[in-house]
Amino acid sequence: MLVKWEGIVIRSVDYGESSKVVTLFTRENGKLGVMARGAKKTKSRLAAVSQLFSHGYFLCKAGPGAGMPDLSQGDILDSFRDMRQGLTATAYAAYIAELLDRLTHEREPNPFLFQLLLQTFRYLDEGVDPEILCRIFEMKMLSVAGISPQLSACANCGQQREPYAISVSQGGLLCPSCQPFDPYALAVTPSTWKLLRLFQVFDLERLGDIEVKPATRSQLKHVIRSFMDEHLDLRLKSRAFLEQLERMERMAQPDSD
Repeated sequence: MLVKWEGIVIRSVDYGESSKVVTLFTRENGKLGVMARGAKKTKSRLAAVSQLFSHGYFLCKAGPGAGMPDLSQGDILDSFRDMRQGLTATAYAAYIAELLDRLTHEREPNPFLFQLLLQTFRYLDEGVDPEILCRIFEMKMLSVAGISPQLSACANCGQQREPYAISVSQGGLLCPSCQPFDPYALAVTPSTWKLLRLFQVFDLERLGDIEVKPATRSQLKHVIRSFMDEHLDLRLKSRAFLEQLERMERMAQPDSD
């Protein structure tokens, strides 16, 4: 039986001498793996469509059982060429794809996540700030993983009293009265927690120009990664490379407010 899916390649692994196992995140069926036989051959018609980040339509031959479908052909809608040519954008895209891969299960349809990934890659391809896109994507994925920090009121007492700190163990904002419950609560500026709340709820397709100061960027990353490290058992190769790249870029730039 032939089936056609709209998908994005989020992982591509060599298989044998000439083939690849390609992981797609599809609009119709969520994440699934397909066998691209002969895709490693230079003249293969599957070589381009099986490349990481490719977005297109994938025609697959699926058997009656639960085995891996064979990729028969593909039509590329977007290869995100500009994104691929930049090391920084590619590093962020790889991290985003791996994060999605690790936090989703096979064949669980999620059109929202598909559109989120597609729009994120489109913005990266257009040169939109990759760090901010990454922070937005991470906040959305925390919700997918069942971790939604309370960012509209105190996570402990429910009151709205500033200045807030953010507690990873308590699950969100802590007002001044409740901050003694967590001596390790993270001190953040109002700009930081308000941006985190915005990233959690807003539609990425409505993204406009966002100017974020370096200090706020640092706090955003620290808070999000603290939640991820505390509540998710993830060891991402792409994150280690991305963090090394970010350190190099910071060293190369003059300090600014």
